Amino acid sequence: MDIKFRKGQDPASPLVVVNCFGNEAEGLMPLLEGEIPDHSLLAVSGLDWDNDLSPWKAEAVFKGSSGFGGRGGEYLRKLTSTILPDVISREGTDPSAVYIAGYSLAGLFALYALYSCDAFDGAASCSGSLWFPGFLDFAKTREFPKKPSRIYLSLGDKEAKTRNPVMATVEYNTRELFGIYRDMGIDTEFVLNPGNHFKDPEKRLSD
Repeated sequence: MDIKFRKGQDPASPLVVVNCFGNEAEGLMPLLEGEIPDHSLLAVSGLDWDNDLSPWKAEAVFKGSSGFGGRGGEYLRKLTSTILPDVISREGTDPSAVYIAGYSLAGLFALYALYSCDAFDGAASCSGSLWFPGFLDFAKTREFPKKPSRIYLSLGDKEAKTRNPVMATVEYNTRELFGIYRDMGIDTEFVLNPGNHFKDPEKRLSD
């Protein structure tokens, strides 16, 4: 596991936690410079992607995948009980708010984290894997332990145009969640970007 940290201008600057795939963090950090108000950034990479970020076990939904191990709860406990407090203590920060963000499966994990702990004040799910089996039903029946102040959702406008029946639900599910969060009085934004799932992931995260 690789952890990168960039401190904001003030110890109380909001902290954004991003779970990254591969070297995504290297491309993301420069893009975020000046794009959003002053913040600290904690980027975690080197994860066992399909296992560490999936909320529960699920069968493979596309070729080349061995399925999902469902270790999201275990990783979330490590993130909130060890990684976050250690970094905050080491860097001498006292963030006024902590947000979690991610792309693809990490975007799904960001929303799952809001339902599973009170460590985060909001989330950004960018092209999130909200097609994940059972997640929409899970979200409809769970309450947030702490009401988020803001949730950002984005998707590529071609992502649902697939012959895969599971992944084809992604836009419907994303729009459903957008409506649920908005009706709860949460400041929620949904952005439909041009392109498919793989177009400009770092740029979508920085937006």
